[in-house]
Amino acid sequence: MSSPFLEYTLPDLFSLCPLEFGDANPHYKEAGADSAAWVNQYDVFTHKKRAFFVQGCNELLCCRVYPYAGYEEFRTCCDFVNLLFVIDELSDDMTGEDARKTCGIFYRAMVDPEFKDSSPVATMTQEFRARLTSSAKPRCFDRFVVHCKSYVDAVSSEAELRETGKVLDLASYIALRRENSAIRLCLGLIEYIFGIDLPDEALNDPAFRSVYWACVDMVCWSNDVYSFNMEQAKGHTGNNVVTVLMHEEGIDLQAAFDRVGIVFGQLMNRCLEDRARLPSWGPAIDADVALFIKGIDHWVVGNLEWSFETPRYFGARHADILRTRRITLKPLEVCSEDSREE
Repeated sequence: MSSPFLEYTLPDLFSLCPLEFGDANPHYKEAGADSAAWVNQYDVFTHKKRAFFVQGCNELLCCRVYPYAGYEEFRTCCDFVNLLFVIDELSDDMTGEDARKTCGIFYRAMVDPEFKDSSPVATMTQEFRARLTSSAKPRCFDRFVVHCKSYVDAVSSEAELRETGKVLDLASYIALRRENSAIRLCLGLIEYIFGIDLPDEALNDPAFRSVYWACVDMVCWSNDVYSFNMEQAKGHTGNNVVTVLMHEEGIDLQAAFDRVGIVFGQLMNRCLEDRARLPSWGPAIDADVALFIKGIDHWVVGNLEWSFETPRYFGARHADILRTRRITLKPLEVCSEDSREE
């Protein structure tokens, strides 16, 4: 890993995903522009970080993973993903203590609409909360808040681990990644978009939970393998399954990437097999469960597509890398105090 010229081949996750590709939200340009203007008005980032934030094309991610959402729902989802990226970018440079404070502000603003704090994170969160609660069903919102607490705890733990340089074992990492990725929050928005409120009897069913966790892990593992080069150049390798696999299994970089492909395929097979085992809860609930599974399918597929449609992970060569899957490991970035303020 020390050579800046080391090359590796990405696993071909697209060939392992038989789900339907290609859907895009028709409200992307209008609602996406509105959401981008909303987040930009808070001037959260330095010049350099703003450029990186824009590269992320967060609204395009929403376009791919929520192609079925109406304008209002799509705009709300864009606002939330933009808010998540704000928290992620800010916490990347924070100590564990500071990350916990920032995440605490987000959580308190989500729980309490009367929470008083002048920070952009608090204001943005409260504005998003108002949009979400205008139509989200009660159980849907209650679950969303529970996932928010798990998310802020996990992001804070990630920052603390980064301070100490500790790399978790695989089982511990999977548990942390499921939460700090915020994917469970993003999947929670599926219920909001469709206007459904899944009952506990469906959510707690073993087959449903197997499908759900398989999709969560597919999103997390694919994101890790695609973001690894960008993260290692910034010195942020601990919160990545590639690093965890190298440490735990004693394998090199290419073998770790190959292992991600194997696990992704296993998760996909499990997802498809267990959805065929879902019981019936009656016509109304069955229809809602089908809508939710449709939504998580779009997240698995849309995340793969988006990763190569923007320069966030692969720079200007993102389209070429989609074709070749060949990557040259980037050298470690040298960041001075002056450059942090650019």
